[in-house]
Amino acid sequence: MTFELKMLAISIILGFVHIVLASHAKSWQYGYRWTASARDESQPPLGRVAGRLDRAATNFLETFPFFAAAVLMAHAAGRHGELTVWGTHFYLWGRLAYLPLYVLGVPLIRSIAWNVAACGIGLLLLALLS
Repeated sequence: MTFELKMLAISIILGFVHIVLASHAKSWQYGYRWTASARDESQPPLGRVAGRLDRAATNFLETFPFFAAAVLMAHAAGRHGELTVWGTHFYLWGRLAYLPLYVLGVPLIRSIAWNVAACGIGLLLLALLS
C-alpha cells in the first residue's frame, strides 16, 4: 500500500472520530433516548461544545470527498512523489489540528489549520495536473 493510501486510511479513522464525538455530544445534551428515537421532535440548538463538534464534523465531511478523490486519482494515475506525500501530510495534520482548535473556540489558528488541509488537496491536484 502506498504512503498516500495509508494517509487516506488514517483520514477515514479521523472522520469516524469526528462523527462519534459529535454524535455522543448530541446524545449527552439531548439524552440517549432521543438518540435511539426517530428524532422527529424539534430540539433546542446544540450547546457550545456539542455545536462545535457537530460543525467540525460537517466541515470534515465537506472536504474529505475532495481529498479522497484526489488521493485515489493520484494512485490510479501512478502519481506518487513529493507533492502527493506533502499533500497528504498537509491534509491529515491540518484536519487533525482543526478538530481541537474548533472545539476550543480558537478562531484564527483554526482557519489556518483549515487552509493547511486545503493546500494539501491543492498539492495533490498539482501533482495530478503537472
